[in-house]
Amino acid sequence: MVRKSIGQLLQEKGLLSQDQWKEAQVQAAQARSSVVQYVIESGIVDGIALAKIYSEEFSVPLLEKIDDEMADAATLAKIPLKFLRENAVIPLKVQGKITVATTDPTNFQPLDELDIIFGGGTQLLVTSRKIVIDAINRYYPLESSEEMIDDLEDEGNMGELSFGEIDEKDIMSAANDAPIIKLVNYMLFQAVKMDATDIHIGPQEKEIRVRYRVDGIMHAVMTPPKRIQGALASRIKIMANLNIAEKRLPQDGRIEIKVSDKAYDIRVSVLPSKCGENIVMRMLDKERGFAALEKMGFSDNDKKIVDSIIAKPNGIILVTGPTGSGKTTTLYSILHKLNTPDVNLITVEDPVEYQMGGIVQVQVDAKVGLSFAAVLRSVLRQDPDIVMIGETRDQETAQIAIQAALTGHLVLTTLHTNSAPASITRLVDMGIEPFLISSSVVGIIAQRLVRKLCPLCKESFNPNQEMLATLGMAKPYDTTQTFYRPKGCAECNDLGYKGRIALYEIMKMSDDIAKLTMERASTNVLRKQAQKDGMTLLIEDGIGKVRQGLTSIEEVLSVATAYDDVVEPQEK
Repeated sequence: MVRKSIGQLLQEKGLLSQDQWKEAQVQAAQARSSVVQYVIESGIVDGIALAKIYSEEFSVPLLEKIDDEMADAATLAKIPLKFLRENAVIPLKVQGKITVATTDPTNFQPLDELDIIFGGGTQLLVTSRKIVIDAINRYYPLESSEEMIDDLEDEGNMGELSFGEIDEKDIMSAANDAPIIKLVNYMLFQAVKMDATDIHIGPQEKEIRVRYRVDGIMHAVMTPPKRIQGALASRIKIMANLNIAEKRLPQDGRIEIKVSDKAYDIRVSVLPSKCGENIVMRMLDKERGFAALEKMGFSDNDKKIVDSIIAKPNGIILVTGPTGSGKTTTLYSILHKLNTPDVNLITVEDPVEYQMGGIVQVQVDAKVGLSFAAVLRSVLRQDPDIVMIGETRDQETAQIAIQAALTGHLVLTTLHTNSAPASITRLVDMGIEPFLISSSVVGIIAQRLVRKLCPLCKESFNPNQEMLATLGMAKPYDTTQTFYRPKGCAECNDLGYKGRIALYEIMKMSDDIAKLTMERASTNVLRKQAQKDGMTLLIEDGIGKVRQGLTSIEEVLSVATAYDDVVEPQEK
């Protein structure tokens, strides 16, 4: 029997059309990859959908998940990491038997080699490339940081180490590089594995302290010896195209590299300190997506308010909060909903954190005079309908943004304030006339990020009255309400938390708020009026998410506090 080609099978299943398959062949040839790999990586065909076709056509069992019980470090260690990644295969133990998971059962050579290595009789499963690569990244037994540091100690003079060149290869394939390179690569890989947003390399008097920021919290991960400090800094500087001889002045650079099959843009900041150069690397996943507005965690009431303010044809929408509170993510979720073919949408950012098709994204560059204000003037000559400004830092930028809103544009931007009402007083303090604020601002979204309880290990408990009073819940509450706290398991690295969720405080510019703005009212007066208008405070949104079992009382209290003069929430 003559088997059908994968292209024919994909078309028969309705996963793509004949024209799409022909176009994919052209694009794959240009990208020097296989057609199947191209349609998967470009998102045209889902990996599991392809695996199901292979499963049916070749009578190979389908594998939809690889868990801890299947992964065996001793089995994985028998096969080079490079071989597994290049062929997208992984040996597993299923019910005590060696089983090989593959993404392509027609790629016989690596499957035959694995069968020989394991003595024959291996069983075969088919799955998606993402599942295989994620499992390799998670379970392959790499050298520990201590072993790498021991290798460095054995190298002798750190100044004679070869630092190597940066290329497009994935750092996890650099198995034979010099120890200092392997250590830096290990740091990057572990940061990705732990979903860290930043790597901090801080020189101390007798050692180096390496910490990762995970879900907003710093975690110490290793302490390399002081003697490799120069080599470590030089390696990172070379990767970031910085001057390795300059150790007296701050330097900023960037690294574009693949980590665990993902493209990352890493922002590097080097700051001279008393004990040496302090290095911070911000990890920006180029392929990171952003949630749809409906999945951002808004309450029903807040979602209605957001929908009403983004439906305005012009005006300013402010998103406020401290650094790292998810303001840019919220802005992009709004932009995603507003991004339609009939509008011209332009963003001005520093840096451009998300890639979005169909819009013009401009990155500011202070070194050549491209400040937010300078770029914004040019942007307004590009006939935009919607403008997003990454941050309103000064009076000049705020003034231009307000004038843009008053001349028919919808402007989205961010401020650093503690609450939604405080944004009004901040703009006044920046020198903006109150009548301009009241006539241009249509809504303000204040937010904070709190860690989400790990759904696999969170445990219920009964909080004491003192804790509830601190949260503003001293009044009698439903005794059937279940509260949860963190515990810790392997899935969440024993932290008890995994991922983050936002708390929101959304204020709409009502007639009463506009009147108080004109009167230069204080933040407290504005807050009380906003509550009467139906605004939910950050602490109240936090209580709602505690009740839902999404986060803990301690997390909410770490970012929001209850007011003594809280106005009773209105019926909604």
